[in-house]
Amino acid sequence: AEYMGMLKLTSRVLQKLHTRSMATLQKVDEVIHAKYIAPVEPDQVIHEDWSLVLDQGLIKDLLPQAECVTKYEANVVTRLHNHIVIPGLVNGHTHAAMTHLRGYGEDLPLNVWLQERVWPVEGRMMSHNWVRDGSELAIAEMIRSGTTCFNDMYFHEDAVAEVVIESGIRAVLGLTMLDFPTKYATGFDDYVNKSLHIYRRFKDHELISFAVSPHAPYTVCDENLLRAKQLSDELDIPIHMHIHETHSEVHDSETGVDGSSMRHRSPSVARPLANLDRLGLIDSKLICVHMTQLTDEEIDMLVARKAHVVHCPESNMKLASGFCPTHKLLLAGVNVAIGTDSACSNNDLDMLSEMRTTALLGKAVAHNAAALPAHVVLRMATLNGAKALGLDAKIGSLVVGKQADVVALHFDALDSLPMFQPVSSIIYACSKDRVSDVWVAGRRLLLDGKLMTLSEADIKVKCKKWLDVMLSPAHDPKIKVPE
Repeated sequence: AEYMGMLKLTSRVLQKLHTRSMATLQKVDEVIHAKYIAPVEPDQVIHEDWSLVLDQGLIKDLLPQAECVTKYEANVVTRLHNHIVIPGLVNGHTHAAMTHLRGYGEDLPLNVWLQERVWPVEGRMMSHNWVRDGSELAIAEMIRSGTTCFNDMYFHEDAVAEVVIESGIRAVLGLTMLDFPTKYATGFDDYVNKSLHIYRRFKDHELISFAVSPHAPYTVCDENLLRAKQLSDELDIPIHMHIHETHSEVHDSETGVDGSSMRHRSPSVARPLANLDRLGLIDSKLICVHMTQLTDEEIDMLVARKAHVVHCPESNMKLASGFCPTHKLLLAGVNVAIGTDSACSNNDLDMLSEMRTTALLGKAVAHNAAALPAHVVLRMATLNGAKALGLDAKIGSLVVGKQADVVALHFDALDSLPMFQPVSSIIYACSKDRVSDVWVAGRRLLLDGKLMTLSEADIKVKCKKWLDVMLSPAHDPKIKVPE
């Protein structure tokens, strides 16, 4: 009896100690236990057997697993013991709705591709629903390949915003502007008015930011570039623009070639960057997309003005536009991010593929195998992208207090083994099917490879519907309907 009494007393004491211990644990939304975590900040750090703590959409803590279990009680515990966890990827340049046109204009130079394929079909197809459904297809693809934020430039960005909200991804939406009329707008004033309406409607949404997006120097004149700059300053948002994409754009502008569709729309006979500098557009708010044609003096100017560059290697190679000197830019101190461009010129929105191409092409262009090492390329696709978009205080690295935009990749497949260096494995040996889980602002958008907020079946039905329209001989006689 005395022994049984002691057992009961011991049991009560242990229960009280356990209850007291549980009471001291902090309750949080989710804890992710991972084999590896690459936070990007601090640079080149890899945590092994650590935990990421998410609460109220933010990163609350990052600590060893052994400490985590003594400190936190989570509503959801996710165990990723064959995974590496990284910040969500930031796609620095997209035209999301153009995913409708994947494979539509193949093996053509930029000016022919734009004028004979892209702009004509956009003139026929452009509508709110066409953009919405194309953006839904794009966003599903981006989520499944680890992108948590994208920087878009297109028409009907209100339609893109609707899918952003529905899907839960993060986006910077372009207030797109051109000099000439399209099916979307009658002229520059109409582009501005439509853009301002969209901006006012969505500016307070937590997942949506904006950038003023004059298309390019060869489609927007000096007067309207100045108006775009004024709008950027008034709204305190970046300018997102194609600049120095091709040799003909730069050559025809600096030599004053009359009648060239690629010459900048300025009376100034100068390189487009020099003209933009004259107009006062080159500063810390400018996001320069492509930049395949640069002199050392122009690189020095970008450093001095603190402008950003978005490198789109696969699109540039497919259109034979040239090579952005990424290694030179980074060594000089320019912030360089990575983008996919559209699926019409890429032909995918896969940032993992883009990172590998960035690393390999950067080495080849620099004639230096040590150029663009893996950790630098991961930073380009995450923190550098966030910095270019003005969002680096919120996203881009796994730092306490930032938004919980997180991606997990599994490495237990044969083609991932053996793995000596996790980040190197991501850059050189990882494909998009390695992405297992994605969170944006702490919300799970992808669970073990399955979309949680979008219907893959519905997206396929809509895609087929639009494909049938575009394949109609009456719609486009250049396309032969398959037998």
